[in-house]
Amino acid sequence: MYILSDDRLYRQDEIELLEHKKQIIFTSIENDRIIEWLKGHSFPESFIEDIRNEDQSVAYEEHESFRLAILKYFQKDTENDLLYNDKNVAIIMYENKFIFLAREKRMVKTIINRLFRRYKPNDSLEYVLYLVIDIMVDHTMSVIDHIDNRLEDIEDRIFNDTLDEQEVQKNLYFARRTLNRIGKLSVQQNDTINKIFNHFPVVMRKKLKYEFIDLKEHLSFLINESKTYLDRTGYLQNLLMGFISNRMNQAMQRLAAISLIFLPLTFIVGNYGMNFAHMPELDWKYGYAAVWVLNLVIAFLIFKWLKKKRWI
Repeated sequence: MYILSDDRLYRQDEIELLEHKKQIIFTSIENDRIIEWLKGHSFPESFIEDIRNEDQSVAYEEHESFRLAILKYFQKDTENDLLYNDKNVAIIMYENKFIFLAREKRMVKTIINRLFRRYKPNDSLEYVLYLVIDIMVDHTMSVIDHIDNRLEDIEDRIFNDTLDEQEVQKNLYFARRTLNRIGKLSVQQNDTINKIFNHFPVVMRKKLKYEFIDLKEHLSFLINESKTYLDRTGYLQNLLMGFISNRMNQAMQRLAAISLIFLPLTFIVGNYGMNFAHMPELDWKYGYAAVWVLNLVIAFLIFKWLKKKRWI
């Protein structure tokens, strides 16, 4: 558990949550001590269910002195470089307490480290909420940038002879899956952030107006960019399929060219395989050699013609 109090960052589980002191807490959803503290302060049971439910959608809820926001954080999956899974984070505001809950400790550590570099002791909890959301949105923008770079790399490699079609198709599938999720959740988070801002006190709304305008612009950017890159993955899939189809056509063309070379030769050999009693060439001394020369000449002429037509 991390506790940001005054201008210091503590990382000790035994730190007490002081009732009349401003504290910013970052910890795991599985931290029973925090859950018990919340229950002891009349935190609604339905809110706790929402926090612990992995399938909970983006939401903002209020109850008496508590405010709860469920948001999403994108984390890279070990299965593929372009696959990101969305994880729930819960942000609770209660009087002079700001509590951030996430399922994975790595996520908690990443966000508290970034917040600590931007935090000032006199910052209000509403401004801290803005900072945390901004950090999460910036992280999602970095995911979009990473996907953009990887799509450029895929586009450059599509016409490479060493291209692994199966790997590229898998990468495009995971990129589309991630972009779809980012686009959908960015729309939901944009609506939720509007609710959060509208429930601020009037003084805070005036003070943080431009910060939240900037935040919503970033979310709009995410929505538009995810759609743009989703279209790009569709273009790359079509380009890949066209390349594979073209390569298959070339292979079929070569097979047809080989068949065309041997077709007249097969015809000649077939003639001499017939069981006729009188075939003059069979009694000729140079008959065998003449048939070989004829076969080679025909094969050479067809090969040159195919070469000229660029079939082989």
